[in-house]
Amino acid sequence: MNAKTVTSNKTIQEADKIAKGIQKPGQTKEQTKLIAQGIQKGIDAYKKQQKAKARELDKQLKKAKRPAAQIDQTDAPDLPANESSSQLMPWGILLISWVGFAGYLFLPR
Repeated sequence: MNAKTVTSNKTIQEADKIAKGIQKPGQTKEQTKLIAQGIQKGIDAYKKQQKAKARELDKQLKKAKRPAAQIDQTDAPDLPANESSSQLMPWGILLISWVGFAGYLFLPR
C-alpha cells in the first residue's frame, strides 16, 4: 500500500518561496531544490497531522452528542405515563387551598 501523496501546487509554490527566502550566497539551485522538497514534506506532514486531529475531534464530538440523544429517547416514553398524575396534582392543590380558604372565612371561630 505505497500510496504516493499528491502535493498541491500551492504547497509546492509555498515551499519554493520559503526555500528561496532562506537561500544562502553560493548555494546551488539543486541544493535549493532539495531544501524546498524538505520543506514541502514538512508542510505535507503538518497538514496530515492536522487532518488527523480534526478527525479525532469529530469523533469525540459525536461521542459526546450520542449519549445525550440516548438519554432524551429513554425519557420520552416515561412522560405519557406520568402525565395524567402530573396534570391532576395542580388541580388538587388548588381545590384543597380553596376549601381551606372557604373554611377559614365561613366557619365560626
